Amino acid sequence: MKTLNKIPTSKLERTSSILKAGAKVGVNYIKYYGNKLTKDDGEARKILHQDNAADIYDSLKELKGSALKVAQMLSMEKNILPIEYVEKFSLSQFSVPPLSGALVKKTFRKYFGKNPEDMFDYFSPESVNAASIGQVHKAEKEGKDLAVKIQYPGVRESISSDLKMIKPIAMRMFNIKSEGSDTYFKEVEEKLFEETDYTLELKRSMEFAEQCGHIPYVVFPKYYTQFSCERIITMDWMQGVHFSEFTKNKHEGEVLNQLGQTLWDFYMYQMHVLKKVHADPHPGNFLIGDDYTLKVIDFGCIKEVPEDFYVPYFELAKKENLENKEVFLRNLYALEILRNEDSEQEKEFFAKLFYDLLELFTRPFNKDSFDFSDEQFFQEIADLGQQYAKINDIKGMNTNRGSKHFIYINRTFFGLYNMMHDLRPTHIVIDNYKRFYVQ
Repeated sequence: MKTLNKIPTSKLERTSSILKAGAKVGVNYIKYYGNKLTKDDGEARKILHQDNAADIYDSLKELKGSALKVAQMLSMEKNILPIEYVEKFSLSQFSVPPLSGALVKKTFRKYFGKNPEDMFDYFSPESVNAASIGQVHKAEKEGKDLAVKIQYPGVRESISSDLKMIKPIAMRMFNIKSEGSDTYFKEVEEKLFEETDYTLELKRSMEFAEQCGHIPYVVFPKYYTQFSCERIITMDWMQGVHFSEFTKNKHEGEVLNQLGQTLWDFYMYQMHVLKKVHADPHPGNFLIGDDYTLKVIDFGCIKEVPEDFYVPYFELAKKENLENKEVFLRNLYALEILRNEDSEQEKEFFAKLFYDLLELFTRPFNKDSFDFSDEQFFQEIADLGQQYAKINDIKGMNTNRGSKHFIYINRTFFGLYNMMHDLRPTHIVIDNYKRFYVQ
């Protein structure tokens, strides 16, 4: 893979890259209309999606930073985007052009006043993993294998301008109206600023390792503050197989149930006990050990769950509350899904939409145990997403719905459900996390 000697950091450079992608997309649509003359619409549209996904991704991967992070987030929305986009954007979790050795050394000299080979007994000149915000190098110090995560230059400084460029694309993809949308984009912007503050990430990583370290089969690295700063984090090198690679192979049901229970307990403990959650549950953040432990290697995105959101959100996870019209509607207003100024048509439409969504997504919470290998459950999720995406009525309504906290809480559950689907455990005890509650 080629290395990057320079990342576009100025607003002009980054805007130019997005505009070039836009021009290519325009050409792709011209090709699409030509292909329709000789191919059926399904095949022509598939080619269009493949070409657009490739051109947009190629631009974002050169920009890195928040632009690429948005692609990573979109890759998790398997039931919203065409599969061609999901497949291409999912590369942002693993396969991105790394920084050249010269840029890596420049970063170390800026923050530590010396080159990495002067700080460690060994430092790999090549990165072992390059993602949206930073890349990882392997190092060694006094016999310990270490992972050194280095943030790309200019990432933090370009967040606001990147989001302004990407905002129109996201609004078209998700049918977001301009009015009232600033709250949602501000939430994303604030989280991206947090993700680029490695001092904050280091603090949170150490806190989570301490607070969740007693949960069986969950393993965290040790962090080294003396080799970390606002743009570099050093931790133990974790041996294991990437989650996505592990799930490609066949494993015993007992192993899958143990790993699935571990993943579920880890997230339920965070959500219900800590009231803050690792809101980036994609496969690139987890390794599977030889002893089938779950190794957590990234805590960049943490979402705190405020009580005034937590209570109505999880009240609606109970079937008896869904079926109680008074309680159901009261909580929809509390979560800002319904508003006093809504028309009767809007109230009826969105009440039904969210009833259907909640009835489906909360099924695991209304059972003692759940089978996440049930393909029908996930097919129903996919079908419901496509069903509502095609409804014409929604185009005439204000579709900006729900508290800003939905963005990362829903992202957490979407990511968790996707990982459980890939893992396919057949028996998950839903309230098992309560066994590990520490007063």
